[in-house]
Amino acid sequence: MKLSIVATPIGNLGDVSRRAIETLQSADIIFCEDTRVAQKLLSAYGIKKNLESVHQHTTPFALKRLFEKATKTAKNIAFVSDAGTPGISDPGGILVQEALKYFGSDITIEPIPGPSAVTAALSVCGFQADRYRFLGFIPHKKGRETFFKNLAQIDETVVFYESTHRIVKTMDSLCKVLGNRRLMVARELTKMHETLYRGNACEVSESLKSGIIKGEFVIVIAPKKYEE
Repeated sequence: MKLSIVATPIGNLGDVSRRAIETLQSADIIFCEDTRVAQKLLSAYGIKKNLESVHQHTTPFALKRLFEKATKTAKNIAFVSDAGTPGISDPGGILVQEALKYFGSDITIEPIPGPSAVTAALSVCGFQADRYRFLGFIPHKKGRETFFKNLAQIDETVVFYESTHRIVKTMDSLCKVLGNRRLMVARELTKMHETLYRGNACEVSESLKSGIIKGEFVIVIAPKKYEE
């Protein structure tokens, strides 16, 4: 059995690699976070495949059942997340872990690299990024206050995601905690309305409030030495 972990565009369909398309075309079955999202992606490239959903609530037992089903008809499985490189704030890591447990030495797992919101944001942030810390999504409620307090103590470039619904509240918190610490907020990376906000935490907070607060956000905080 072969499991291919396939990176897909984070917004611009032109960013897909030829190898990714070829891998999806040759797959016997495709595991994905959301079948509706995956279907739109595959349709854009003229690919028709059987889809199976693997999301954050999929249990190890459910994955075992999927593997059992797949072994009856498939030799090549591909996995795609909703966007970007799987294994980063999505079920990709658990899928690989459970596949190794189930198949053991009878499976080959290969990465099909490509777009990533993390590396895309780092490439344009303007901060030193030879060492950085990725924190995924900010806690919704429990642990949120502690999260922000800890940010001020990290002396590396920090990257994390935030949603449309919480970005304003998050930026207000960053203004209080970080003050003059420089950062960049990337909105809708690679999409038509891509916007990059730069400045210290308080400046960017105000800029966001005067703009369009819709879409997906990546926040990159500079190391302490970039304080203004």
